[in-house]
Amino acid sequence: MTNSLPRLPNPLGKAIKHLVAAALVAPVFISAAAFAADAKTPAIPGVVKEGTAVQFIKEGFEGTEGPIAAPDGSFLFTETRANRITKIAPDNTISTFLENSNGSNGLAFAPNGDLITVQVNNNQVGVVYPKGREKVLVKDFEGQAFQRTNDLVLAKNGGIYFTDSGPGQDVKAEPKTGVYYISPEGKTKRVVGINEIERPNGIQLSRDEKTLYVANTGGEYVLSYAIKADGSLSDRKNFAKIPNGLQKNEQGALSSGADGLAIDAEGRLYVTSNTGVDVFDDKGKFLGGIPVPHKPQNVAFAGKDKKTLYIVGRGAAYKVDVLTPGFAGRVK
Repeated sequence: MTNSLPRLPNPLGKAIKHLVAAALVAPVFISAAAFAADAKTPAIPGVVKEGTAVQFIKEGFEGTEGPIAAPDGSFLFTETRANRITKIAPDNTISTFLENSNGSNGLAFAPNGDLITVQVNNNQVGVVYPKGREKVLVKDFEGQAFQRTNDLVLAKNGGIYFTDSGPGQDVKAEPKTGVYYISPEGKTKRVVGINEIERPNGIQLSRDEKTLYVANTGGEYVLSYAIKADGSLSDRKNFAKIPNGLQKNEQGALSSGADGLAIDAEGRLYVTSNTGVDVFDDKGKFLGGIPVPHKPQNVAFAGKDKKTLYIVGRGAAYKVDVLTPGFAGRVK
């Protein structure tokens, strides 16, 4: 291959020439900001108007997970690799909410203001904020350490459902995935058996808290379970099929990319996947998708009246104005 390039008019020609020259020795990374100007939504009745902008906020974050609405309406998410929780105000001002988060991933605010998180540095669930009220809720099950605690959802009765998505950095370890429940009394039980779900990831409750949704990254479906009075689960169903099925991920494994889950005031389920943010009605019917420049990891409603959908993934953050607000009975 020759390195000679045609003469192009300045200044555009000079910029293109530099890009092409760089591509001869290394792939060109196109930033999220470059794509975001053209990211527009299709019409999804009750969700977004056609042509609504997917607004780019910033990229370069060190991990983008665990998004929720803060009590003041701002948006929080975790930079797991940076070991901090980051805050985005409605005007897109970015600040640090909490340093030294023990690798917090999924988040939930309790009614008393305690911030409960799943923590990947020690693979446990506990309170990390406010200062002085930190505590561990569970760090193992029947003497066995968790492999990679991932996401959680807090019920009105104080019970907590959380996922263990299997081996984290130790990819050679035997997978032991599962879903767990911490009762209001503080007792933990496994509610989905080991490896019954290939890779349980995002987790969410229906508005009436009679159904638990679990995103299966390793499969084509978001699963649903009926919730019993004691918090245990039954009646597993393939609730919602992710469009375009399974694709190879960065590691070469087949994956739907199904990850973060959120619900709106009408009970619609929002799912991040390989194809963007997929929206389903409360019966699991696919309604449409919101395109995102980079494959998203998680999603939550925040802002004034929870009418802004925030999307994070691959180090970037975006937001979209929506027609129906997020469910007011939960932080996500």
